[in-house]
Amino acid sequence: MNGIQQRTATGILFTDQYQLTMAQLYFRMGIHERMAQFDHFFRQPPNYGLHSAGYCIAAGLEWLLDWMETAAFGPTELEVLRGQRNRVGKPIFDEDFLNYLGRHGHFGGITLWAVPEGRVVHAQAPMTIVRGPLMMAQMLETALLNHLNYQTLVATKASRIREASGASTVLEFGLRRGQGLGANAGTRAALIGGADFTSNVGLAHTIGQTAKGTHAHAMVQAFLALGMSELDAFRAYAAVYPDDCLLLVDTIDTLQSGVPNAIRVFEELRAKGHKPVGVRLDSGDLAYLAIQTALMLDRAGFPDTVIVLSNDLDELVIWQIQSQIVQEAPRYQADANAIIRRLVYGVGTRLVTSHGEGALGGVYKLVALHDGQTWQPAIKIAESAAKLTNPGLKRVWRLYDARGKATADLIALEDEDPAREEVIRLRHPSDHTRQRAVLRAELTGIEPLLEPAMVHGRRLAHPVSIEQMRERRHADVERLDLGVRRIMNPHIYHVSLSQRLWDLKQELLNRFQR
Repeated sequence: MNGIQQRTATGILFTDQYQLTMAQLYFRMGIHERMAQFDHFFRQPPNYGLHSAGYCIAAGLEWLLDWMETAAFGPTELEVLRGQRNRVGKPIFDEDFLNYLGRHGHFGGITLWAVPEGRVVHAQAPMTIVRGPLMMAQMLETALLNHLNYQTLVATKASRIREASGASTVLEFGLRRGQGLGANAGTRAALIGGADFTSNVGLAHTIGQTAKGTHAHAMVQAFLALGMSELDAFRAYAAVYPDDCLLLVDTIDTLQSGVPNAIRVFEELRAKGHKPVGVRLDSGDLAYLAIQTALMLDRAGFPDTVIVLSNDLDELVIWQIQSQIVQEAPRYQADANAIIRRLVYGVGTRLVTSHGEGALGGVYKLVALHDGQTWQPAIKIAESAAKLTNPGLKRVWRLYDARGKATADLIALEDEDPAREEVIRLRHPSDHTRQRAVLRAELTGIEPLLEPAMVHGRRLAHPVSIEQMRERRHADVERLDLGVRRIMNPHIYHVSLSQRLWDLKQELLNRFQR
């Protein structure tokens, strides 16, 4: 793919065909410039099969805004559309429509509110709201979902791995297993969600980090193929990187060869005034090997070296490794907590691919359309109550209880301010029997979640560092109940409708059912 083809594939034509066919229909109907509002939300958090998430971490907004600022229909894109033919050989898109796209086919009229990257978000509550001319607001759907859904999915997985890892360092290793260039987005999302470092050199540089990594089995294999030994390979690596020496010890036999040879090289480094970093285990019973490796390193006088674990790790595997160490370490007169504290987790495939749940079910739904006089609410009716949309112009608020913990997210109409209400009524989005009232005086805070990110095509959300996003994530997760944070069978966090929004939803349902 040459440069022009690359720009064409990743520019404004980075969309689905039906966005374009709907755009021409709106143009023919004369409603293409009617103001519309769309909500982006996900219906449920990721379910990984044996375990599931109780929350998500918002990510991807900055890259979406970058794309929106440059995406537009130029001569190349219009020529692509001009060449499309229908089943009988006639042009799909008419010249007057293409001329209109050439003048107005950009996102200069779009206003967008979003939950900032790094913050906790929950199912059903809008994490992005888009308002603008119907045609271009509709056109944004594909790119918005592509940018935000995947990064949110991976940031969520990373947050759960961060939770399972405790205070241990987490390294992101997924570039080789990611989906093409999308792995860059996966790396970024993993860092937002809680990974400390990445092996991805280019992406690390763009965010001001130095990439982290050791060596592959291939290095030891190369030495063996040339008639040398594992020890020769380790010595060569230590000679080149004496102050960053971390050795992969499982190419031959971890406990009989790899660790003893590593210790020998570490002793040689120490004699020269260098401090070795540690070893990496990439196969076998990682919990048992970590215990035995720690004991061998301690006996050799290297209690401060780290033990990096890798090989298809995720939050559940890390939790199991730690549980096994707690149970088995006493058998060997080892300190389980000391071993766990020195562990570093290298997480690759299962993070960047969100193993167990490969996509976030984020959707983009029309919720209101201006008829020239006033806003008219829109609703999608489905057989499944979970797929009913919440109509109208809305905002999202987070309520904090007396402990300072997030107790509910409230979806309310745009002109509502729950902070001014003495009694806040919370309605379940679809079950009329489930509701509760909360006294404003009993809450420690009510916070609006959505912030303006773009107004009439002008970007308001200034880029912030990955570290700032991680701080947001940490603060929000700390304000969740432990039950919601649980790796297995988390509690369902309450996302509720205001009474007025509930009434509007029921009114529309009754109207359309009649």
